[in-house]
Amino acid sequence: MEPGGKAHESTARLELAGKTHEFKVRSGSTGPDVIDIGALYSTTGAFTYDPGFTSTASCESAITFIDGDAGILLHRGYPIDQLAEHGDFLEVCYLLLYGELPTKAQKDDFDYRVTRHTMVHE
Repeated sequence: MEPGGKAHESTARLELAGKTHEFKVRSGSTGPDVIDIGALYSTTGAFTYDPGFTSTASCESAITFIDGDAGILLHRGYPIDQLAEHGDFLEVCYLLLYGELPTKAQKDDFDYRVTRHTMVHE
């Protein structure tokens, strides 16, 4: 299984210098499939060239999804504009740390624990 629960679906083939090289195609929970070229150099001796880093995922993330062309920025599946408009700082911190929005009781406890540790003691 791939991150996000999808099963591995396919392989991409690259022909280079008369040889065929295979790379896994990975599927995430959001966005397009990606070709895992982590072993590209070690298997082919070649690098990729992607000016502006526009077609390259820099890392695997369960926290953030970005599609700059479409104007999409999600944190844990929630659009950033909704979090900014309807959530507060500590609620978003909880979401990023624990993967889900807190219940009222969880938020009260989290707020207490964070603010208790920010006090300067004399």
